[in-house]
Amino acid sequence: MRRQVKLSQDPVDARQFEVAVRHLANSLNFGQEESVFHGAGLEYAQSRLYVPGDPVKFIDWKVSARVGKLFIKEFQEPKQIPLYLLLDTSASMCLSSQPLSKYAWAVQIATGIALAAQANVTPVGLLGCGARELHVRPTLSRNVVMEWSHQLRHHDFLEETSLAHRAREVAPSLKRRTMIIVLSDLHDPDAFPALQVLSQEHDCIVLHLQDPAELRVKGAGIFRGVEAESGRAFVGHGRRMWVDAEGWKSELTRFGIDYLHLPTDEPILGKLRHFLKRHGFGAGRER
Repeated sequence: MRRQVKLSQDPVDARQFEVAVRHLANSLNFGQEESVFHGAGLEYAQSRLYVPGDPVKFIDWKVSARVGKLFIKEFQEPKQIPLYLLLDTSASMCLSSQPLSKYAWAVQIATGIALAAQANVTPVGLLGCGARELHVRPTLSRNVVMEWSHQLRHHDFLEETSLAHRAREVAPSLKRRTMIIVLSDLHDPDAFPALQVLSQEHDCIVLHLQDPAELRVKGAGIFRGVEAESGRAFVGHGRRMWVDAEGWKSELTRFGIDYLHLPTDEPILGKLRHFLKRHGFGAGRER
């Protein structure tokens, strides 16, 4: 059995962590008009003739004025699509030159998004994309979310990436259209074709976390390296990016997958909130 250790790059304790994720959840849901999660709510279906006893506040004044008779608006409750979080728990996510690692940020972001979604009656599931077996079916239980979030805060730093494998694995179990959010450093070379297949039936968002140390190794020249989780050898250069964010964005958006690059040395939360709001996240419903 692998020994689990607390993330050395996550300096906050359990209480501080919960305060941080609840603050993120609240910021995503602040104000009815500004919320990026619109909730179940009601949707206009049709107008019909007014019947005595109908609520006056639902009178369709435009139709009534045009027809010359009172009409009432009828509404239906839309079906919220479930949300699945695919969180990369591989070793490379834990490597960091910043106070918070890519992995620590991913756990906070995933938890905050999950709590915000649940507050608007959106069931949330989680799939760990590393070596550990962690699969939580969509649920509205906040206790379940906090349980897996604290479980994720511990890591043994030895996990290989399985993003592509998990994406292919979960696809057959999704019986209805689902919102899928991937949180990863995208070090799995097979991830793109797997996500491309998922996007054909589901709404996909990729949150690409990147540490500045991945961009260049100053003064290193040409060097040989070994990928942390896979053990694969590679050749790098101190003046060349290891991970091409623009390349990922170009390929993913070409197939209708929304993409956000999140460098860990830049402000993340405001950028994340603006992105989710701009892409209408939380408004997705059964078509």
